[in-house]
Amino acid sequence: MSAATRRLTTAQALVRFLAAQYTERDGVRHRLVAGTWGIFGHGNVAGVGQALVEYGDVMPFHQGRSEQAMVHAAVGHARHLNRLSAQAVTTSIGPGATNLVTGAALATVNRLPVLLLPGDYFASHAADPLLQQLEHPSEADVSVNDALRPVSRYFDRINRPEALLASAPRAMRVLADPAETGAVTLALPQDVQAEAFDWPEEFFADRVWRVRRPAPDPEELADAVRALRAARRPLIVAGGGVHHGEAEAALEALVDATGIPVASTQAGKGSLRHDHPADLGGIGHTGTAVADDLARTADLVIGVGTRYSDFTTASGTLFQDPGVRFLNLNITAFDAHKLAARTLVCDARAGLTALTGALSGHRVPSSYEDEYRAGRARWEETVRAALRADDENAVPTQTQVLGALDAVVGDEDVVINAAGSLPGDLHKLWRSRSPRQYHLEYGYSCMGYEIPAALGVQQAAPGVPVWALVGDGTYLMNPTEIVTAVQEDLPVKLVLVQNHGYASIGGLSESVGAERFGTDYRHRAADGSFTGAPLPVDLAANAASLGMDVLRAKTVRELREALSTARAATRPTCVYVETVAGDAPGAQAWWDVPVAEVSARDAATGARARYEQAVADRRHHL
Repeated sequence: MSAATRRLTTAQALVRFLAAQYTERDGVRHRLVAGTWGIFGHGNVAGVGQALVEYGDVMPFHQGRSEQAMVHAAVGHARHLNRLSAQAVTTSIGPGATNLVTGAALATVNRLPVLLLPGDYFASHAADPLLQQLEHPSEADVSVNDALRPVSRYFDRINRPEALLASAPRAMRVLADPAETGAVTLALPQDVQAEAFDWPEEFFADRVWRVRRPAPDPEELADAVRALRAARRPLIVAGGGVHHGEAEAALEALVDATGIPVASTQAGKGSLRHDHPADLGGIGHTGTAVADDLARTADLVIGVGTRYSDFTTASGTLFQDPGVRFLNLNITAFDAHKLAARTLVCDARAGLTALTGALSGHRVPSSYEDEYRAGRARWEETVRAALRADDENAVPTQTQVLGALDAVVGDEDVVINAAGSLPGDLHKLWRSRSPRQYHLEYGYSCMGYEIPAALGVQQAAPGVPVWALVGDGTYLMNPTEIVTAVQEDLPVKLVLVQNHGYASIGGLSESVGAERFGTDYRHRAADGSFTGAPLPVDLAANAASLGMDVLRAKTVRELREALSTARAATRPTCVYVETVAGDAPGAQAWWDVPVAEVSARDAATGARARYEQAVADRRHHL
């Protein structure tokens, strides 16, 4: 007796399969693929497009305007749901597919799941070359989708319908595995998408991918406890893995029991509330003075769920104690072994809970607690000064914009940012009130991430106020998903800060001897110099033309009123504000951007001298 089968096209079978996939952690179940974003062309309209029409009752569809932005939206969704749910993105072949590469890189760099379903050439080569096909003179199986291989954690081209039986479950395993997750690509030749096959019914049965919480190895745990008991100046560096593992309460329990202070990466900020006595704020190049000062004298650095980017380590110059050692708790062995560390390869919550139990009765010296609490108090004065506006009728600085937003948001609000000068100000100054409030994409620091990511977060958290903070440079990169927000009735809030140029890279350019070249949005004179006159560009009018309600604020008082109105709004709303230069706290640690070794210009030669002095402090922790 033959097994039961169902005759469907490959695309129909894939959509039905995806609709039956679930994750489960701690007894809570989630849809693994909660919906599909799509822009249709000849490479997917008759295959995946038709399948989404066929099965719209089980697979929600979201219409995007930019392929890259659709991936950003899916990533925002996955991050807000702690990687337990993902979204799929389907495109045509050619430019639609290659536009996925940036988003895929962002997802994989940040260890966040997204499923990519680009169309591909005819597997049969019946129509060859077809519209938008890349021809290779010696490799007929190459397509533009191969550009996705290095930025995908799993890649397959489905050249026969039955290949999906093996490949689709493998793709789901990678999406659901916190140690391996990232962008997953199933390239779909368009003739195969439409080809029918007799699929076994078992392929469409509900399947649960359990997200385990592996416990630490007993010997690794014992070694870690010995190191912690011996340390006099330990420091925890909380990374994004604390949030992904929902380990914030376990971290707080460890800190309350031991007194060990916590500094956070961009991805880990909010692991402790800002007002916890052991929270030191951000660490590294964009960190706080108190966190970086303690990092320089720490004798044991406990990294929890961090991959130690160069911003975190100040390009290898931050941890300067001669005997400093590292203990890394990470679910990914690749990251746990960095900096020649002792390792705890395990789930963040399980590892922190085990450490708390094993360290019973141990506490850092009271003098150390007194030291970092005094440092916290000093830095809090710096924060208050930067956020405060003494003149309510003045044009605000960028940090005063953050102060106005801080006064308006609630604990449940989500603030999203990714690039420009805002990440540095936010890392140093933002007072995180809940684990999900601070959403900074800084692994890839991708301009144009914020607006589409806000859509994904809003889908993941209906009813929660979601704020996308963007500068003028970032806005111009990717405003298109405003239209999608309007179409889907997603009441995201956009704070559009106009400072007429690339403020962050302009400051960096000046510091490395490149003299702010190419970083201003202003008229040029005949000799190539800037005249200083702003361009006659109205970004607020642009946002309004795309369907947003727009509130213009010229003063601090008007800004606060506009933000309050936006927070209560039930449709997409933009608060537009021009800023003036202010005195934001400077970098508290170095960052390595190599400077020209020889130059005829004084700016570059001076910058090189400063560079050589700073790079001399780099250490290789072996």
